[in-house]
Amino acid sequence: MAIWVVITAGFPIAKPGCRDTCGNVSIPYPFGVSEECYYDKQFLINCNDTIDPPKAFLTGSTINVTEITLEGKLHVLQFLGRNCYAKNGTRLLKRRPSLSLSKFIISDTDNKFIAIGCDTQAYLDGYQAYQILGYTVGCISICHSIHYVANFSCSGIGCCQTSIAKGVSYFEVDINSFNNHTEVWNFNPCSFAFVVQDSWFNFTSNYLRDLQNVTKIPMVLDWTIGNETCKEVKQRTLRNACEGNSTCYDSDNGSGYRCRCLSGYDGNPYLPDGCQDIDECKDRSHNCTHICTNKVGGYNCSCRKRHHGDGRKDGEGCIPDRPLVIQITVGVGVGILVLLTGSSWLYWGFNKWKLVKLKEKFFKQNGGLLLQQQLSKKEGCSSSETAKIFTAEELEKATNNYAESRVLGKGGYGTVYKGTLTDGRIVAIKKSKVVDQTQTDQFINEVLVLSQINHRNVVKLLGCCLETEVPLLVYEYITNGTLFDHVNDKSRASSLTWETRLRIAAETAGVLSYLHSSASIPIIHRDIKSTNILLDDAYTAKVADFGASRLVPLDQVGLSTIVQGTLGYLDPEYLHTSQLTEKSDVYSFGVVIVELLTGKKALSFERPEEQRNLAMYFLVAVKEERLVEILDDHVKNEYKVEQLETVANLAKRCLRVRGEERPTMKEVAMELEGIRMTVQHPWVNNEESYSEETQYLLGESIIDSTQFGECSTNGYDSIKKHVQLTPVHDGR
Repeated sequence: MAIWVVITAGFPIAKPGCRDTCGNVSIPYPFGVSEECYYDKQFLINCNDTIDPPKAFLTGSTINVTEITLEGKLHVLQFLGRNCYAKNGTRLLKRRPSLSLSKFIISDTDNKFIAIGCDTQAYLDGYQAYQILGYTVGCISICHSIHYVANFSCSGIGCCQTSIAKGVSYFEVDINSFNNHTEVWNFNPCSFAFVVQDSWFNFTSNYLRDLQNVTKIPMVLDWTIGNETCKEVKQRTLRNACEGNSTCYDSDNGSGYRCRCLSGYDGNPYLPDGCQDIDECKDRSHNCTHICTNKVGGYNCSCRKRHHGDGRKDGEGCIPDRPLVIQITVGVGVGILVLLTGSSWLYWGFNKWKLVKLKEKFFKQNGGLLLQQQLSKKEGCSSSETAKIFTAEELEKATNNYAESRVLGKGGYGTVYKGTLTDGRIVAIKKSKVVDQTQTDQFINEVLVLSQINHRNVVKLLGCCLETEVPLLVYEYITNGTLFDHVNDKSRASSLTWETRLRIAAETAGVLSYLHSSASIPIIHRDIKSTNILLDDAYTAKVADFGASRLVPLDQVGLSTIVQGTLGYLDPEYLHTSQLTEKSDVYSFGVVIVELLTGKKALSFERPEEQRNLAMYFLVAVKEERLVEILDDHVKNEYKVEQLETVANLAKRCLRVRGEERPTMKEVAMELEGIRMTVQHPWVNNEESYSEETQYLLGESIIDSTQFGECSTNGYDSIKKHVQLTPVHDGR
């Protein structure tokens, strides 16, 4: 066998006469590739020289070693587990990797257990050295679309991870699937699970496919000497475990000890005299300003002494090492550096000042002073939580500077981000697209009104930020998505029973009835649609997005505005006249009822021309007595003819072209509550038996200060006096 040179960076790493490399891998003692070259047989490295370059393996195994460090780390390559399926759900491959080590320990600080896939449940069974009982950890990841999967994040969607316990010397990985990847096969045909070096792994959505071609991945093991601590070795042998210029320290993962060179020394602390003095003066690791003199284990700093005859005693003072030109150059350089630093600070300070002034400008421009004045009148009110004025920094921090991964949705009026406040609350933050300075007073009124609405079916407005060009609104976060998501997703629509659909419709109608008839200043929502009706975990409706809403002075029936809204839901009368009334919301709500009945989108260019507009298609189907043909399958399985005809007739009345012929939202809400009673209590089968009760349930008697707090209307006295408001009747 050839004798390899055993010098690396000037210090030996292997025993004299022993080979210290295998291919590209350095082999430091206590490891070795031949007899007499290693500490014991556990440290034997098998070097396969028949391949180019040669590869190193742990003794008696196929575990490929890629790096050995004297800090107790052993880098190896390990198989990854996979579970792959065909498009029809037939399993093509299942690999369950395991690793059993007699001496070395899997590093708990350098590794993670990772599971990747969108239909994946993976488990790791681990056992500590010399222990019979083990432990199990696992990861579950389910995602129905690759759009949910975020790059560079392994937080549970497409990729999840967990830690490894200390002292583990054996593990086994198992992978299973819920639906054999049939629902996600087009972008994720396999599940993967493995233990991997944490610093190496950086997840991307490409891994959902690309890992099919990866066989092995890096992992880190911890190695130590023996099974005793430094103290136990010294008590048994009456000498230190580590000799020479080194010190002993105990392992924090498993048993045994390690050695390291003392400060001022470098080399292999496991070899006799392996730690040798470092010449700090040559490698410039010193901090001397004049003369550096090396010494064993360190160095000294000194300077050249002045000569006799200069009026000083020998050894008094130092002659500068640098010539005058160098001193001048250094001085000029330092001066320039100070000037640049000072200029940078001034520039930074000026920009900071400009930013503060800009925020103050936006704050005043967006009505911040008026809002503060109105909120100050609420300080003594405990009946409901008033709106908070957030700073721009608070919301930037909450949304990770409005990161793309935090986007919940985008619409015509702006973008909604998911944010986490400093107190741990999860919120939805709406960032609008347009600025209309003429609407500042109405915006402030809207913030004040909505912040006081404590209606269980309205998304709570928590506050706003006025320090940006476009005001930001902060709402409570609703967890279960939108009504649109549930109605149009066949896999989720099954959870919307006929009774649940009626309840959602009734709750939404109740909110609109309150906004039109019972709020201190009537509000027209102007953008009622299924994407603006959120659902919580109990499928309770939450009306959201008042960005297009308008407050109606009490001396007016309607408003003349620029037409805004969503095609498919837009009131045709409002579209032609630009006159916005409460009946515009009634029309939009009628489209929502039709969506609940049919499970179809309000507007779709993928359908035949006569079916593109759902409202028109519905009215034609009702007229031709073909309603059952267009019903959603889940409604067909549950409906009763009388209930269906009543709801369809109500939707038809809401969709009348002339607004004055449509019912009010109060009438719609009362009728839906009556229909719900016939679903919940079948013996209630005529209008007379429930009309009085529903009128009480939806009447103004319960929508007063007892529900929304005394302060919900008193706080607007100054606003009402300013615009000289007068009552509005339901029949306008």
